Amino acid sequence: MRIGPYELKNNLVLAPMAGVTDRPFRLLCRAMGAGLAVSEMVSSNSLLYGSEKTKRRADHEGEPEPRSVQIMGADPVKMADAARYNVANGAQIIDINMGCPAKKVCNVMAGSALLRDEALVARILEAVVGAVDVPVTLKIRTGWDSQSRNAVKIARIAEQSGIQCLALHGRTRADGYSGEAEYDTIRAVKQRVSIPIIANGDINTPEKARAVLDASGADGVMIGRAAQGRPWIFREIEHYLKTGNRMPEPEVTEIRDILLAHLDNLYAFYGERTGLLVARKHISWYSKGQRQGAIFRQAVNQVETTAQQLTMVREFFDRIIAGEELAA
Repeated sequence: MRIGPYELKNNLVLAPMAGVTDRPFRLLCRAMGAGLAVSEMVSSNSLLYGSEKTKRRADHEGEPEPRSVQIMGADPVKMADAARYNVANGAQIIDINMGCPAKKVCNVMAGSALLRDEALVARILEAVVGAVDVPVTLKIRTGWDSQSRNAVKIARIAEQSGIQCLALHGRTRADGYSGEAEYDTIRAVKQRVSIPIIANGDINTPEKARAVLDASGADGVMIGRAAQGRPWIFREIEHYLKTGNRMPEPEVTEIRDILLAHLDNLYAFYGERTGLLVARKHISWYSKGQRQGAIFRQAVNQVETTAQQLTMVREFFDRIIAGEELAA
């Protein structure tokens, strides 16, 4: 799959997720088979450029090319400024968020709320495309609600504005994450534009990835929640698409080692206190489905140092490997 001058190694993309797709997680998912990993969204508000959070989100040290950064906002001028700022800081692809359903985003007319104003969509896309000399991509939903599905129209506006790839979550903003993703709408979009289309929504197994590609005709798939605690899903999907066969599930030993390395990278990236807190959700995701995982999660969330956290994680997985029970 190609985006501008960049030939991706495959058609599997890690979705941008606020508070999740930081540099450690992007690097991990790329190592586990993702062809592209999009950063968590950065606000177009220039007042935030100096904040520690924004600096971390703009940190791409050691990331393989191409580096994609998602920006969010509703003002064409500020969005163009944000695009220039991120390109100056190493972004090689700018992705525009018009798909986020969160109330705090939609309440400021950003994210998926923009789908209600097609003229503003065009102005934002044209401003960002005109501001930078790197490919600009777009992520949207199928519409604001079931009465106003306008993904095809937005996709045509995007193509005319110079957008080079479109990711489409197969739900309206009103759907949130409930119900079934509508791959027929993604197919309708694919049939009406010539730019690459990436299908997103409910793709959580290799078989589902194959089925969605077949049903939608999309050029690639975007994985979000299904990669949380399972970054190896990318290699599983890549293997299945190539061979038609399932890879074996990773052994518990490998899961332990992946998680421990992930935690080390989180601590180095965020520091002691923030690293501890950010690690909690990842530990929760990795431990889901493991024997006595609920007891472990309750205990590990009480510790106050990264050293204790790391020790508890190692001991938990070592007990599983040895077939031992946790103390109640």
